Parts: sequence; structure tokens; C-alpha cells
Amino acid sequence: MRRLLVIFAISILFVSCSNNENLSDQDKLSLYKKQIRELEQQIIDIESENADEEYTGLRIPVRAESVSIQPFSHSFTAAGELESIYEAYISPEVNGQIVSINVKEGSVVNKGQVIAKLNTTIVDKNIVELQSQLELASTIFDKQSQLWEKGIGSERQFLEAKNNFESLQNKIYTLKAQREMAIIKTPINGVVEEIFQKKGELASPGMQLMQIVNLNELYITAKLSEAYLPVIKKGDYVDVSFPSYPDLKYRKKIWRTGNVVNKQNRTFVVQVKVDNPDGLLKPNMLANITINDYNSENSVVLPSIIIREDMSGSFIFGIKEENGDNVAVKIYIKTGKSFKDKTEVLEGLEEGDIVITDGYNNVSKGAVVTIIE
Repeated sequence: MRRLLVIFAISILFVSCSNNENLSDQDKLSLYKKQIRELEQQIIDIESENADEEYTGLRIPVRAESVSIQPFSHSFTAAGELESIYEAYISPEVNGQIVSINVKEGSVVNKGQVIAKLNTTIVDKNIVELQSQLELASTIFDKQSQLWEKGIGSERQFLEAKNNFESLQNKIYTLKAQREMAIIKTPINGVVEEIFQKKGELASPGMQLMQIVNLNELYITAKLSEAYLPVIKKGDYVDVSFPSYPDLKYRKKIWRTGNVVNKQNRTFVVQVKVDNPDGLLKPNMLANITINDYNSENSVVLPSIIIREDMSGSFIFGIKEENGDNVAVKIYIKTGKSFKDKTEVLEGLEEGDIVITDGYNNVSKGAVVTIIE
């Protein structure tokens, strides 16, 4: 019967096509879509009528349950990457030849620890030379001060001696500061991840010498669509998991949400802090953030698998009693959000309605069913 109906529908469509050759392509497309919808609905109606006529007394076994009101929550999962909160690419503040590197890759370092030194031979010699000049300038300044207190000598001689003494002091201070900058110290606690230069090479400002990373505290950075801006805020709890460690899960607060939407992909940044005392997590690892964006205390919830579609929309098969028999009926519904294997039903069902949960693929509208346990 269905095959004959389909052939009939195609024949009608073919005749319609031949009678509308003068229409534009867009008008033809709209007309054909309308005809297809009408024919599909006619097929469904005829099949339903035939199903009633062809009933032979066979009862289709199904399982059913009563609709109840229950809480429903919806969450979604966003992919992100781990980043270190404290990470440093070390480079020197002055030019110089590397005379020593005091750590190795993998070494644990503490803030302020000396990790490398540059050649300071010339600076050291200049300091020694200036210190000798400073001793002489100090002696002259002391004597000139004594004479000035007694009213002997000119003010100019006193000021020149003072200026020479203080100038040498400042030069020595500057050279010592320059020598201190040649001693490279780590600005953070962490682990030496990579050393880029070797002893004997020339180091200069801006040239990376080594990378140090702190693994004790990391954050997960994910980029979410701007559509989630109304439902996500700093302080919300999220579930965190890692593909590399399936059994490692955390429940954490959102530490920061971005204040700018990316113009290219219309996303904003969400960050979650994660403690890492055992060092299992590594920067750039993949992480998943599961965010709850919808909650309802009183909802009609159905298994998603039993919801079907036709030209008229979403429907499920329910059961009503007719002449002492349980008969399958098609109930059209309006669905809301779906999460895992459940879907919220917004319209079409009420508490207490009976819906078919097993055997729904074997029934059609009007089929007589028997409910089994």
C-alpha cells in the first residue's frame, strides 16, 4: 500500500512540475516543498486509517510509564587547555658571556636563587680602580672640610672636593648594580623546563636563557560562545575533568570570565584555577569544563530515545483506553533542552499521562497494545 501511495505522489508531483515550467526557480522550489508536505501528511493519514481497518486482533506488547514531574538540569561541556599561572622565560638585563649555569633542566629552584652568571671581569676591574680613587677623594674631602670649618680655603675648593667624592661613590654604585645584573636569579619558585643557551655563549637582553615553570597552581582556559554570557559568571561552580586522567575530577569555581568578546569567533574567555600538588597536570594538557546552565524543579522529563519526528513535529506514542482496549495514540509535544539521555517536555504532556517507553518502534497510531512489566 505504501509503495502505491508513493508512486501516486510522485506522479502528481511530476504532473505539477510539467504545469509550472513558467515559474521562477525559487517559486517552483516553494511550491514543490508545499506539495511534498501535503502529500506526506496524506500518506500518514491513509496509513493510520488502514492500520485501523487491518487490525486482526494482534496486541503489540509494550512497556509504559506514567509521566511524573521531576527536577531537570542541563549542562554543557567546553574544551580548554591548562596553562601555568607562574611561568617565566628568563633573559639577562645586560650583555655578557655566560661563565656558569648553576642549574639543569628539571631542577627545582626557589625565588631569588642564582641560576646563571655572566662575565664581569671588566666591571670588577673598574670598581677596584674607582675604589682607589675614592679613597684619595675621601681623604681630600675630609681635609678640605676641616679647613673650611676653620675658615681656611675657598668655598669652591670645598665644593669641588665634595663633588668629586660623591661622583666617585655614585660611579661605584652604578658599576656594582651592573655587576649584580650579571648575576641571574629566578623570579619565581618552580622547575627549570628548558635551557636555551650554554656556557661560553653570549647572552643579551631579550634573548631567552631558560624557561622556568611553577606546576603547583594552574588554570584552565576555555573559550565559550557569547550566547552563554547571561548564564555564566565568576564564582559559579563547574566540574573539571581531563582526557589523560579519566579518574581525576574536580569541582571548582570559575576564577575569571573575560571582559571582551573576540570579534573573529564571537567567544569570551573563562578560566578556572586548579591546584596541582602532585604535579600530575602539565601546561597545555587538554581539559574539559562541564558547566550547568539550566535548572528546573518541576519539569516533565522523558527518555530522549522515545521522541520521534515527522512532518508535523516531535511526538511520542502514548496509550489511551478505547472500548476496553489499550490503544496507541500519537501525542505531539514541544521539547526543551536535552541532557545525556533525557529531554525536557515543555508542552503536550501532563502529569499522569501514560507514554510507551519500550516497543514504540513496533506501534503506529491506533495500534492495540498490551502493557507488560
